[in-house]
Amino acid sequence: MSEPPVPEHPTLPRLRDAVQHCRACELWKDTTQAVLGEGPRAARAMLVGEQPGDREDREGAPFVGPAGRVLDEALAEAGIDRAQVYLTNAVKHFRHRTHGKRRIHQRPTTEQIHACRPWLDAELAVVRPHVLVCLGAVAAQSLLGPRVRVTRDRGAPLESNLAPLTFVTVHPSSLLRAPDAAARRDAHAAFVRDLRRIARELG
Repeated sequence: MSEPPVPEHPTLPRLRDAVQHCRACELWKDTTQAVLGEGPRAARAMLVGEQPGDREDREGAPFVGPAGRVLDEALAEAGIDRAQVYLTNAVKHFRHRTHGKRRIHQRPTTEQIHACRPWLDAELAVVRPHVLVCLGAVAAQSLLGPRVRVTRDRGAPLESNLAPLTFVTVHPSSLLRAPDAAARRDAHAAFVRDLRRIARELG
């Protein structure tokens, strides 16, 4: 493994180009491309998920698959314009296993998360969001450390030197795994409540 080729003076276009050459972990070997974040450079909110999924890997953009649709619906319901936030992931390549023709998501390892952290730090340095939102445990523990618990800490501001306001909530993919329609409704409502708190902070 090697050091990530993060530009010394990063901009989003330079990061988007440089990340394609990253060999800091082995995930690049079996993917279509690295997926950097997307959104305005001066976005007031940055939302960080886990990693690209199958659709994201093929299309080169974050949150364009099923979890992205869930996120879009919840953001709209909470009154947050997706076009005004910066969306990214803690890990930039899709970790998966192959089952027939399908590529099945696998959680990234601690080593892979650490290897990718310089890219996320560079995105934070460029965007400098007022509000940072960690979507799910991988993003939360990558940025805030192992003591963070999403179910316990969700929806309330946390201390962090990464942004003036930092929150954690569930990853939208968790709503897709709810066991039945009633559980999905409850999970969706709780997710929207968290995002409405963030919307209030954005003013």
